[in-house]
Amino acid sequence: MEGARSEAVSVLVKGEKLLPLQGGGPVIQRTRLQVWFIRVCSSILIWTCLVQLIAVSELWHPRLIAGVSTISHAVDDGLPALPPPPLLPARNYTSNGFLRVSCNGGLNQMRAAICDMVTVARFLNLTLVVPELDKTSFWADTSDFEDIFDVRHFIDSLRDEVKIIRRLPKRFGRRYGYQPLVMPPISWSNEKYYLEQILPLFNKHKVIHFNRTDARLANNGLPLELQRLRCRVNFQSLKFTPQIEGLGQKLVHMLQEKGPYLALHLRYEMDMLAFSGCTHGCTIQEADELKRLRYAFPWWREKEIDSKERRSQGLCPLTPEEASLVLQALGIEKDTQIYIASGEIYGSERRLAALRSAFPRTVKKETLLGPEGLQHFQNHSSQMAALDFVVSAASNVFIPTYDGNMAKLVEGHRRYLGFKETIQLDRRGLVQLLDLHQNGTLPWDRFSDAVRQAHEGRIGQPAHRKVIADKPKEEDYFYANPYECLCKSPRCDDDSLRHNDNNSTVTR
Repeated sequence: MEGARSEAVSVLVKGEKLLPLQGGGPVIQRTRLQVWFIRVCSSILIWTCLVQLIAVSELWHPRLIAGVSTISHAVDDGLPALPPPPLLPARNYTSNGFLRVSCNGGLNQMRAAICDMVTVARFLNLTLVVPELDKTSFWADTSDFEDIFDVRHFIDSLRDEVKIIRRLPKRFGRRYGYQPLVMPPISWSNEKYYLEQILPLFNKHKVIHFNRTDARLANNGLPLELQRLRCRVNFQSLKFTPQIEGLGQKLVHMLQEKGPYLALHLRYEMDMLAFSGCTHGCTIQEADELKRLRYAFPWWREKEIDSKERRSQGLCPLTPEEASLVLQALGIEKDTQIYIASGEIYGSERRLAALRSAFPRTVKKETLLGPEGLQHFQNHSSQMAALDFVVSAASNVFIPTYDGNMAKLVEGHRRYLGFKETIQLDRRGLVQLLDLHQNGTLPWDRFSDAVRQAHEGRIGQPAHRKVIADKPKEEDYFYANPYECLCKSPRCDDDSLRHNDNNSTVTR
């Protein structure tokens, strides 16, 4: 009987019609086979739709879960990893040409530039070549794009918006005598500039090479869909490599195992001090060294700088000693974990003595991982900065001592993650208070009260950007507060900004 049943099941299909079956038993078996087949197909269809919905929501909607970083998803929860979501369908369009870009500056300046260039390529219907990273700046980092970012994810996650290729077709190479147009676009430009001034150039030059990309797209006034594409690239498409994400998460877990932690972006580094002309707290010999360095780099245009005037205007990073006083005045307790997110502090451990005395649990990635743990990242400043980015984005509180590119982009990521607390220091006001306290005019209690009052409304809460017409350098930076991407409704009014009241767990 079992042999006959098995023989009946192995019926062949011809032209979508089943061959005649003999007897009642096989008919019942055929009915069961049909029911089983329908159930399997339905399950596959439902699962496919679910995965597609998840993939689309991942790309377009911010994660506002406190304490979860979108920079890395390498959290080991003991569950098997889900398969990668299916690729989104590629956008079908006729390309107007190839855009090649060379990013300039440090990691976070280049990160913002990549977001801008993807947006420009999408708006002008161009094919983007994977961006080239700066190898000639002060840091002399030889890292390529794929050494820092997951290039496959970058290309695939944006395929429904813009075509991205790893390299130009051979026919446009120098070997074949092709000379692309090399130019820097105008800084802080809106979409009309690219549409009216840049797009016509592709009719004559099929390849254009932007050799500078810093701040080449306006903060404000762009169509909402372009602003949100900038966010999508920044928050979803620019994932660090698994090696960087994995080591960054290892640092995060090492810190979290010992309790909450505060990430202090202490931008008291040689390049910053030389570039800005800030020498407060330096010896005469150190000030001379910084000046010589400034003259050695021709693209740092300002040479003669009044350090005292620059500091009084709030344009200098806080010294480690000043940062220590400010943290104490803000009420950060002595046993708080302080993670220093920076490169080599100018003056090394000598300048960190006051900070370590006030906060003994002050650590750096070098002390947590040791030379062996960082050996693959040595001499690659951008990769080291990426580690600091991961740790800073995941911290309970983030405090930058200077509003450079890392400070701004980390702040924007923390807003995206649910308005996690970022204390934006009022350096101009702090300099006055610090000087009054240190010369004995302002006692500690009054100094501490004044510092706290000055920063009550500066914790990265929901807000619109400050817009200053014709002065884009002085207005709020888009990537520090991309509020268009944090809205519940298309209007983006004050009531529609998402607000997650995540109370800081760092004791103050």
